[in-house]
Amino acid sequence: MFGQLMSMRVKAGRADDLPRVFDLLAQAEQPDSGLVRTVVLHDRADPTRLYTVVVFESEEKARARESDPRRTAKLGEVQALMGELLDGPPEFHDCDVLLDRTP
Repeated sequence: MFGQLMSMRVKAGRADDLPRVFDLLAQAEQPDSGLVRTVVLHDRADPTRLYTVVVFESEEKARARESDPRRTAKLGEVQALMGELLDGPPEFHDCDVLLDRTP
């Protein structure tokens, strides 16, 4: 499996608007994208910091998803909203999943 860790800084007072971003992303998702899970974390020590972890079946599926025209056609609203809410672009870190365990 393949994962990405994204770190984002939210503009002051805009954290409550973030669920709309993830709702729009879910609407753009395609059933064959290879997406396994998405976890969004809000930093308790820094309320302007948000982390998102996305896990895919494989890196190949993740890369194909990035350029899937069925998905990219729907991302304009997401990008505009993120521009309003975030203080700068997200930072992306590509990762190999070593363990994915649910009790």
